[in-house]
Order: sequence, then C-alpha cells, then structure tokens
Amino acid sequence: MRMEFDLKLQQTQKLIMTPELKQAIEILQLNSLELNALIEQELETNPVLEKEETSEEEDAYEYDLYELSKYIRETEERMYYDDSDDEEIEEVNYENFVSPKPSLSDHLLFQLHITPIPHKIKKICEYIIFSLSPSGYLREDIKDIAKILECSEEEVLEGLSIVQSFDPPGIAARNLQECLKLQLLAQDNYKGIIKELVDYHLEEIAEGKYSYLAKLYNISLKEVQQAVDFIKKLNPKPGSSFSSTADVGYIVPDVEVIKRDREYFVIVNDSITPKLKINNYYHSILNSNDEEAKKYINTKLQSAMWLIKSLESRKETLYKVVKAIVELQKDFLDRGINYLKPMTQKQVADIVGVHESTVSRAINGKYVATPRGLFEIKFFFQSGISNRNGNEISAESIKNLIKKLIEEEDPANPLSDQKIADILKEKNINISRRTVAKYREECNIPSTIKRRRY
Repeated sequence: MRMEFDLKLQQTQKLIMTPELKQAIEILQLNSLELNALIEQELETNPVLEKEETSEEEDAYEYDLYELSKYIRETEERMYYDDSDDEEIEEVNYENFVSPKPSLSDHLLFQLHITPIPHKIKKICEYIIFSLSPSGYLREDIKDIAKILECSEEEVLEGLSIVQSFDPPGIAARNLQECLKLQLLAQDNYKGIIKELVDYHLEEIAEGKYSYLAKLYNISLKEVQQAVDFIKKLNPKPGSSFSSTADVGYIVPDVEVIKRDREYFVIVNDSITPKLKINNYYHSILNSNDEEAKKYINTKLQSAMWLIKSLESRKETLYKVVKAIVELQKDFLDRGINYLKPMTQKQVADIVGVHESTVSRAINGKYVATPRGLFEIKFFFQSGISNRNGNEISAESIKNLIKKLIEEEDPANPLSDQKIADILKEKNINISRRTVAKYREECNIPSTIKRRRY
C-alpha cells in the first residue's frame, strides 16, 4: 500500500469577527438612549476621548432645525383647526401651567390624616397605602401584613376597611370582584341582578353568555344587557388615574421625517448624543520615550478612532435605511394607513446596498417621528397579500378595513368572521375566515357573541 503526499494551494474566504467589527455591529443595534449610555461609559474609561464643545453657531443651527420640524408639524395640524380663535388657543396654553395631580398615595394619606382613628390602626393603614399596586389593588396577604407589623389579622382587616372607604371607590381591593363590589356599595347599587352577576358570574359576562344568564335568572336578554352595561361602567383600575407623571415613559425618536414643499426629509436625531473628538494632549505622549505609556495611549487612540468611525457609520446607515423606507412608503405618508404597502427588509437592503442583517440591526428597537405620528421602524415592514388586480395590500391595511366593518356593523346582528371574509372578497381581498379571526384578535376586537347587543 502506497501513501502519497501532495502539496495543494487552496483559496478560501473567511469572515473573522474582530473586536472592532463586533463593536460596530453592537453600536448599529443601539437606540439613541442606549447609545448615549455607551458613549458616557467610553468617556469614563478612555482618557483619549472627550466631548466636542459645539459652537454657538452649531447650537443655533441645531435649534433652528428642531424649530423648523416643530413648526412644520404644528402648521400641518392647524390646517384642521382653522376655525379656532385666540381665546381658545390661550385657554389651551394655560393648561400647561396646571399643577400635576397628586399621587395615589398622597391622595389616600391626606384622607387618612383627617380621619380620627387610633394611632396603631393609622400605621396599619399607612402600610396598606404604600403596598398598593399602581392600579390600586392590595396584592399582599393579610396574614403576611399582620406578621410584618406584629399585630392581629383583625386589626389589619380593620385598617383595610378604612382605606377601602376612601376615594376613589374600589381602592385597596384584593381582586376584581371586591373592587366592583366596593364601587357598587358606594353607589348603593350592590343589589338585585347586578349583585348576583358581580358575585358569581364575572366569567360568564366576559364570555358573553347572556342567554345562559337570562335563563338562569328568568329575565330578558335586555335586562341582562342593561345590568352588564352598568357593571362595565365601573372602573376596574381605580388607582390608574393617579399615576404620577414621573412614571410615564417617553420615547425619544431616533429619526425624524419632516415634510416641506411636498418632499420628505430624513433627519437622524443625534441631539442627545454627545459629539466626540480626540484629546490633543495625548498626541504628545506618542512622541515621548516612555514605551509603555506610548503602547497604552496607542491602544486607547485606536479604540477611540474606531468608536467615532462606528458612530458615523451608524448614523449614515440609519439615514439611508429610513430614506429608503420613506421612498417605498410615500403613499402611506401622503394618504394614510390604507395605503401602507407590504415591504420586506430585502427590498430596503437592495436599495441601500447592504445585507438584510444590517437593515435588521439598524431598525432594531428604534423609532421614527413622521407627519403621520410616531412609529417603531419595524412597523413599516408589513406582510401582505395580492388582490385580484395584482396590487399588494399590507396586513395593517386589512386590519384597518376589518375595524371599519365592525364599527359600522349592526350591534344586534354583528358580523361573523366568515361574513367579514366574504365582504373583503367582494373588495378583491381574498383571505380566509381564520385569517380574519387572527387579525381581529390582534386588534383586540372581541368575537361576534361578545359584540352582540340585545
């Protein structure tokens, strides 16, 4: 047996993920707030980096750009309110100076402090107030509270009863049933069929089993409907109206699209991101004889240069991607949701000249402010179907049509999913009953039986 050894030259391609490339990919995926946090961290760890102080002219330019986009949006909004007079405008402006609402705990503590009760019970009430969820429910067990406060369960229940007597009605309930019961007691309506439905049949109400309830209590469907309507007017989250403005989450758009003279302009929002530059002081160290210091500074310098380059690359990629989206979805921006087109990441990638994965990273978790409102950029990438005319319709447009059909239906005889599918078929939109049901559920629209009115 002979063994032969040959020497061959073979050419292969490999993608090596360097730390710099990995960082560039990570930066591309970050939204504005996450990017700002990363930059602040880099400024702390890399002495070569420093913030670039903007001149007054640059500040004025950025301010004018912001004011321009704000002015355009406000001008377009005013087109729908031409009849408003100066007095109405002033009245709206005064609302900006109204003091914010007190928090839920402040509102309840005020009532507690003017209620004459023993000191020990007052302390229990305070604990209960600070234990409430934002929606106003008590999630802690009575036994656990008694153990923590070293008191009896009866004393905790006494304190709970006092808090439950406060405004808003239904506060400090331990479940939905108790919440509704407290509100009905405050209105003196906890009686008759309403009492029975709240105590024993909330699940049947949720499932729309009105015929079953009518037979069970030997009353008409109309009486059941009236009782259910009354119950639905109660507030299932009595504490929600006291949510503090400090708890509100604000979305900072990463990109803004503004319209002027029938054209759309894309602006990448880097106003909250500090501009970076290299500190000139460290260049002098590179000319010194300290080899160790030179090596350290050189490493940090390369890292800083790559970060600055990655930030510019992110901005450029994000701009190109959103610009391509605007070109493809111009009908939506001009005419509304019914003109939103199906669109894939590959379509945008081909226009920009990058890979689909780059588009995916560029839009990840980012928002765009448009004349039509604020949207997550992913919103524009819609699946869809082709109608009989060969035109493509997005899933969002179909959902909007389903919503309109249901809004216009006869409440006594609501449209079934099959009937909606048939109506859409007449409009050259061929989708199945199952797809209609899927879209309806995604729009949080209840089923036919739950929409029926008697």
